[in-house]
Amino acid sequence: MNMEDYNLDRYQWEALIDRWIFNQRDRAITKRRLLDGICFEPLAEEFNLSVRQVQKIVYKAQNKLISKV
Repeated sequence: MNMEDYNLDRYQWEALIDRWIFNQRDRAITKRRLLDGICFEPLAEEFNLSVRQVQKIVYKAQNKLISKV
């Protein structure tokens, strides 16, 4: 997902994430990835998850957010 493809600013994205990503951990991971641009590997370390788990969380969140834009 490329945030620039949608006409929303950072605060609007953050509001969408807060509204539609219900799990607190997943919300934090999604914000760190989409808003702050943190790569999957550092996120996996930060949240004590595998890179694959982090990717799955982010991709699932992206799909949900795109459907709500």
